[in-house]
Amino acid sequence: MNPRPSFFAELQRRHVYKVGAMYAVAGWLLVQVVTQVLPVFDVSAVGQRVLVLVVAAGFPVALVLAWIFDLTPQGIVRTDAPAGADTPAPAASRRGMERRLNVVLGLLLLLAAGYFATERMGYFARPGSSAGAAVGDKSIAVLPFENLSRDPDNAYFADGIQDEILTRLAKIGALKVISRTSTQQYAAKPGNLSEIARQLGVANILEGSVQKIGDAVHINVQLIRAATDDHLWAESYNRKLDDVFGVEGEVAQTIAETLKARLTGAEAQQIAARPTANPAAYDAYLRGLAFNRRADALGPNILNAIAAYQQAVQLDPGFALAWAGLSKGHSFAYIYEDPSEAHHRAAREAAETAARLAPETAETRIAQGFYRYWVERDYEGAKTIFEAVRQQAPNDSWATYALAAIARRQGRWSDCRSLFDLAVALDPQNILLLVDSAGTDLAMRDVAAAQQLMGRALVVAPDNPGVLATQAGALQEIGAIDQAQAVLDRARTALGDDNLVFTAATNAALSRHFAPAIALLQSQLAHPESLGNSLAPYETALADLQRLAGDDAAAKASYMRALADVQAALKAEPDNARFVSTLSTIEAGLGHRDAALAQARQAIALLPAAKDAFVGPGYEENLARLQARFGERDAALAALRHLLAIAYGWPPVTPAMLRLDPDWDNLRGDPRFGQLLADATGLMEAQSRR
Repeated sequence: MNPRPSFFAELQRRHVYKVGAMYAVAGWLLVQVVTQVLPVFDVSAVGQRVLVLVVAAGFPVALVLAWIFDLTPQGIVRTDAPAGADTPAPAASRRGMERRLNVVLGLLLLLAAGYFATERMGYFARPGSSAGAAVGDKSIAVLPFENLSRDPDNAYFADGIQDEILTRLAKIGALKVISRTSTQQYAAKPGNLSEIARQLGVANILEGSVQKIGDAVHINVQLIRAATDDHLWAESYNRKLDDVFGVEGEVAQTIAETLKARLTGAEAQQIAARPTANPAAYDAYLRGLAFNRRADALGPNILNAIAAYQQAVQLDPGFALAWAGLSKGHSFAYIYEDPSEAHHRAAREAAETAARLAPETAETRIAQGFYRYWVERDYEGAKTIFEAVRQQAPNDSWATYALAAIARRQGRWSDCRSLFDLAVALDPQNILLLVDSAGTDLAMRDVAAAQQLMGRALVVAPDNPGVLATQAGALQEIGAIDQAQAVLDRARTALGDDNLVFTAATNAALSRHFAPAIALLQSQLAHPESLGNSLAPYETALADLQRLAGDDAAAKASYMRALADVQAALKAEPDNARFVSTLSTIEAGLGHRDAALAQARQAIALLPAAKDAFVGPGYEENLARLQARFGERDAALAALRHLLAIAYGWPPVTPAMLRLDPDWDNLRGDPRFGQLLADATGLMEAQSRR
């Protein structure tokens, strides 16, 4: 009689070892995968813990069942007695079952190894895992710092401290950092941190407060894990103004250590660098940053920022960050406000100084990139710089934004859209980015896409004038003039807010209801010192509306004032395409046909579409308007056929606007005009269905 096998041999015979191994591997895989899926359906952490406990509790049950039952070709049966008993199992059947169990166990081990490998490469981002840290645990948003100073005018100082901390954090490649423009809508120390973190896609929130009294500064900061409201770290700093410059670097360094974000040597050096030792220069620099962040009245605010940066570099000529800000300010003013030699020279000199003082910093390179792009129109050179900045500062949305805007100037509309999408993803609630991205959609006559972006912007800043002007422009493109006017009526127009003022003037022309826009322009012109180089365009817009309203005497007086101002501007800048185009409109208003058409053609030559695909076609549209007014139908219709087939700086001509705009009244009796509108309408409808 054969001896009875040992207990351990019986465990092996009954496949208990293999079932246990298979259950352990399968259970581990189930927990790993399901815990990636459950958060998508908002299953709480408690629910996930219950799942893990259920899987763990099932392990001894699986072992017991493996001891009692066996899987055979005939199905599940009670395990037979050991060899030598009454009903031994067929040896061939048992060997087949052994092979099947080995195959299943091998497959499970392969799946586990595959999951482990992909997790190590970062494809799975489990909360709390090291693999998920780069996109999960190592993510942070810095909320607006509370201004505890008695003087509300010191709010810029709290904003500046917040911005400087955030700027240093953004230089750490191992961190995901949300830009300030996406966090500025939130209150300091809000109660719903978990919801804010969900909206911004981060795990951690930094809160803070700043109190500035005389030359003393008190700063409190605390780092919070949003999901659990755990305070990971907190610190208070009491400094004098002449010793406050190192706080931002200390905070950034400690946050990186707390979140276990490894710093490279270059990153450590950058975040520890003190920008200046001069407290007054630093104060002026923070004022410049505050003006830069304003999304309304861009012209006046950029001039205020330039003045603040200029004061900072006068107080500390070695202040590289202020020189970079000064260069960017002059470059912005050059392309959007005043393309004068003074801004050109100042932008170049400030960029060169920043490069001499701090050649490797992202801020210096960004200033150099914008000088190349905005001032020199060296698009390829600017692209090279901004692509390098994206590698150096992956959290900086402005480099991606610049690449999108450059693609737009080059007429690479598909690339432009893709890059704007990336920039908005990096900075999802940045009003300027949302508005400019919507401007691209409007240039492409994709009104639905633009309105989606504006819907997001209106949630963030429902009363922002730039957002409202863009929303009105979108409605104008589809001929919803009454709705556009309702949007414009909500806006508070600051002095020199070109975007809002000219959108209102366009709506007045389209609706042929001129009085409100005339009053708006007159109120702006009552403060000519606030309009800068936009003075002649404002006067011309007023004269055009007065002419359309039938007040010829008032229109002529306005045209004459505009003529004197634009001629003075052209003496200083004879190659300014905007001024030359304005002069053509003035000459047309005064009835000087030949001079008007000649000036319109000169503007096209100065900035052709081949050089600037976004702005250049607008000068072609201006010529077509004058041709239509002077009865040159063939030329005007040919120009419109071309303009309706391309994208360009908004608002481009659309079928709806052509039906309403009085500048095209002379074409309305021509059947070719009607056919042109029908064809263009069909094209837009086909595009909207894609």
